[in-house]
Amino acid sequence: MARHIYQGQLMDSHYQALLTQLADFLPSSRVIRDPALCLAYGTDASFYRLIPRMVLRLANTAEVIRVLELCSQHNIACTFRAAGTSLSGQAISDSVLITLTDDWRAYEISELGEIITLQPGVIGADANKYLAPFNRKIGPDPASINSCKIGGIAANNASGMCCGTAQNSYRTLAGMSLVLADGTYLDTRNELSKLKFAKRQPQLLQGLVKLQQQIKHQPALEERIRHKYRLKNTTGYSLNALVDFSDPFDMLSHLMIGSEGTLGFINDISYHTVPDHPYKASCLWVYANIEDTCLAVTELAKTEVSAVELMDGRALASIAHLTGMPSFIHALDLEAAALLIEVHGADVNELEQKCQQAMAAVADFNKIEEVPFTHDAVLCANLWAMRKGMFPAVGAVRDTGTTVVIEDVAFHVEHLAAAVRKLTALFEQFGYDEAIIFGHALAGNLHFVFTQGFDSEAERQRYGQFMAAVTQLVAVEYQGSLKAEHGTGRNMAPFVELEWGKDGYQLVQQIKALFDPQGILNPGVIVNNDAQAHLKHLKPLPAADPLIDKCIECGFCEAVCPSKNLSLTPRQRIVLYRELQRRQANNESHTDTLKQVFEYQGIATCAATGLCEQRCPVGINTGEMMRKLRSSRYQKFAPIARWTANHFAGTSKTIRLGLTTLDGARTLLGTSAVSKINNTLRKVTANKVPMWFPQLPSANAHRLEPSHGLAKHDKSPSYSSGASDFIKDQPLQPKLSSPEKSVAKVIYFPSCASRVLGQSPQAQDPRPLTEVTLSVLAKAGFEVIIPADLSRLCCGMPYHSKGLNQQYVTKNQELINHLWHVSEQGRWPVLMDTSPCAKLSIDSLKHTDKQALMVYEPVEFILDKALAKLSLNPLDETVMLHITCSSQRLGLSEKMLQLAQRCATKVIVPEHISCCGFAGDKGFTVPELNACALASLKAQVPQSCSRGFSNSRTCELGLSHHSGINYESILYLVDEVSQSRARP
Repeated sequence: MARHIYQGQLMDSHYQALLTQLADFLPSSRVIRDPALCLAYGTDASFYRLIPRMVLRLANTAEVIRVLELCSQHNIACTFRAAGTSLSGQAISDSVLITLTDDWRAYEISELGEIITLQPGVIGADANKYLAPFNRKIGPDPASINSCKIGGIAANNASGMCCGTAQNSYRTLAGMSLVLADGTYLDTRNELSKLKFAKRQPQLLQGLVKLQQQIKHQPALEERIRHKYRLKNTTGYSLNALVDFSDPFDMLSHLMIGSEGTLGFINDISYHTVPDHPYKASCLWVYANIEDTCLAVTELAKTEVSAVELMDGRALASIAHLTGMPSFIHALDLEAAALLIEVHGADVNELEQKCQQAMAAVADFNKIEEVPFTHDAVLCANLWAMRKGMFPAVGAVRDTGTTVVIEDVAFHVEHLAAAVRKLTALFEQFGYDEAIIFGHALAGNLHFVFTQGFDSEAERQRYGQFMAAVTQLVAVEYQGSLKAEHGTGRNMAPFVELEWGKDGYQLVQQIKALFDPQGILNPGVIVNNDAQAHLKHLKPLPAADPLIDKCIECGFCEAVCPSKNLSLTPRQRIVLYRELQRRQANNESHTDTLKQVFEYQGIATCAATGLCEQRCPVGINTGEMMRKLRSSRYQKFAPIARWTANHFAGTSKTIRLGLTTLDGARTLLGTSAVSKINNTLRKVTANKVPMWFPQLPSANAHRLEPSHGLAKHDKSPSYSSGASDFIKDQPLQPKLSSPEKSVAKVIYFPSCASRVLGQSPQAQDPRPLTEVTLSVLAKAGFEVIIPADLSRLCCGMPYHSKGLNQQYVTKNQELINHLWHVSEQGRWPVLMDTSPCAKLSIDSLKHTDKQALMVYEPVEFILDKALAKLSLNPLDETVMLHITCSSQRLGLSEKMLQLAQRCATKVIVPEHISCCGFAGDKGFTVPELNACALASLKAQVPQSCSRGFSNSRTCELGLSHHSGINYESILYLVDEVSQSRARP
């Protein structure tokens, strides 16, 4: 096998020649060479680290073919990366790392959902979303399905809780297209492609046939292969392809499954889909010991249950403190073990029959505790939160500087109890007191999780000795599989021969040589002759900051990050910040260079909206860390911030004046001229002048200041109030048909953005949001109270986002205290017309003694407080809907969609846009972040659609700018379709 440790001039000449040729067809922006960015991009979820010499972001098959041709020509190693959630070190490289742009997300559904064809960049959960209308799904269901991509799922033969061995990628493969190491392309579903391939690669097809014949002459090896694949097994290659199929093309495509990028590139894949039954029920059964638990599994395996998750006593103890856990969990001893069971049915009767069947199967086993079968969605979600919380539970309590190691092995079900006992004994022998065991019991698949430091030779030796003992237990004593579903990677590559024996390992080596004779694809993974490879290139996790020290670098956060295609993701920010702290602690050179890179890539371009926290297994909000770093960056502006906070009304007035001036310039000079002037100013000031764009509104001329009397509420749906309609801190009272009837009150606190910004020029309805909000409240019959001194009040968001905590706290507390007084100590609800301000206020209330104060953003207020008083006549129209980060974090995604669907016949929530990236004022100051986050938006707007809705005024500006249609508050939609419901 060719060596890939390049030294001196030889290395430089090879890489330089590659770079020169890459420049002929790849833009420089997609060839990453900066050492800091290579470190960030080169990190995956494993505990290994290699830093690539370059990272290539490829956009199509032609680019993949050409890059592989060049790497083959120059004998340069390369590794493919999908989402980088791999746990075993199979997605890292010290040479060329090949990643994919967002252009690889195409899919095609055929045969009424029976088959789906997916490009490798499709996220697994998205594939299931596309199949949902057909009541189908893909077979693999890994725990990382919300983040991992199809390329990684197939390349690792990932499975999951319900998948077993019958529904993994190997068993449900319907065909694929692929590219070999030398650039040869093959589509196994196309006869012409197969003919061309046979002419170009006859030695590969003939070699596969010879290997099959070789196995037939070794009955013991053939039986070992069949035996091993009765279990989940991803150790080595899919050797069963050589005994399951006679057509060499079938052998070839099935060998690609689980090959971890060492045999070729999976260009797309077609799956036979599986049923996704609409009815589900779950239960939790607890037994006194692991023996009874595993015997129950043996009986359940004879029934039609869909999933059985085993959890040992330590695993149960690790999550006992979590919200929503059954109360009896606290009282269990470490001998206890539990089974979490799920049953699926096509209808209620089938579901009930399967539940009864499962209960009957284990009737002879004494349960010490249980949560009976339930189909209640909330209770089921709580039960499965137990299982999903176990891995992060260990990660969250580990010592700083250690990593979380999760291994997955498989035993025959009859050996489960004894295996758990012996694994537990090994934990005790080697001092892994925190280790827990859980897994997919029906498949005999156990995961064990423990924490490990690699910062000393003693720790590395302890890990090495432990792994040697574990592999002997699994592969030799019980003839199990060393890797059930996480892939061989680097950490199990030295033990492939132990699993398969000498003759089986020779088969693995022969397959590698047939597909990749130069050995350039992902060297060191699966085939590795270094017996100590699993103890080398270990990833350091130095202490950096308590806010991020628990990060396990899994990458689950990346799918929702708005800056992922512009700068860095949350995982990558943490990787670089850890490295920066390590260098500073050791007084290393190049620290300043890394700091400069991180200033823009890490700090400046982070939206800091916190969606990463929702995806993070250990609850890290990387945005908090970036705000903390910004606090020092913005301290020089603290006097200005203090002045604006103390003179907030004047500051708002100045901004209004600026908007009026810009609007006048637009009228006088035209949009094009103003845009050119702005671009010139930004260029000469190094982008210090905020960006102007045509959707920027004029100032809000609607005044909420009092003048006299009561509001002139009437039944007209087009009601609008003027400047003379309000009394400070007094209700606006609708005319009542009977003086005895009382009307609910609401405090309306319009956000700073709503008070300052009017409507965009492109809007159909010229009214500002403040006026529209009052119109909706009038229709719903509310008495509206406007807080006194409104112009000086602010939730503190402008200061909070920049890390100016003193000013944030001052303004936030001032507002909360005022609202507390106006609401009569929480008697009346508060409506804030934008979700970010509402979210920040709700969060800040949790740390005060005023938690009785109920703050709402528009969607929840309408649904919970106003909808019963309104009659809706939905528009026969297609509208776009953007669900803001704050709405998502408030758990309002479904409610927002529900409200929009009550108001319009077709609502489109665009794909792959979680955060718009406007992030307060970043749409003006770092407009490339907003552009990156919304790059795919315009193409998703149908020609028949002319407007979109959201619930954040600043987000709506960016959405309007990048979509080609006008976005405005969802309150405009509600106001347009609503009438006052007749009162009795």
